[in-house]
Amino acid sequence: MIRNDVPTRRRVDLDRVEALRLLAGVPLGRVVFTRQALPTVRPVNHVLDGGDIVIRTHEGAALTSQAQQAGGAGVVVAYEADAIDPDTHLGWSVVVTGYARLVTDPEELTRIRGLLEPWAPQQGMDHAVRIRPDLVTGVLLTEVGGPAADPG
Repeated sequence: MIRNDVPTRRRVDLDRVEALRLLAGVPLGRVVFTRQALPTVRPVNHVLDGGDIVIRTHEGAALTSQAQQAGGAGVVVAYEADAIDPDTHLGWSVVVTGYARLVTDPEELTRIRGLLEPWAPQQGMDHAVRIRPDLVTGVLLTEVGGPAADPG
């Protein structure tokens, strides 16, 4: 916002490490994928595991189906999470683009179930999708003169 031609806020690009650290600090995000040739967005909760974003899904979920059909290659997705104060407009936003693959190893699935409880549990939430971040971008929205590297 600009008042009297003096900017009060600034945008700071975050590096990969800081962006993933912030993403790991919030429980909810949005996964974006293609369904019937159109972009689809679903709110989900996540956990970072070995540098990957992991979400739980169910048998009938569109993303589960997409990842199954893609096989080992996975399906291209974007994942976004943020923490932006609606009053001050300060905070951060992170977007990750990568390949989502269905987790098929039974031991890994059991471990993931222990790490991540679905925020909206429903019958059959026995699947998990692992997103390997290829492209990570993030921005910090801060006050001019405010901290450039300590978004919280």
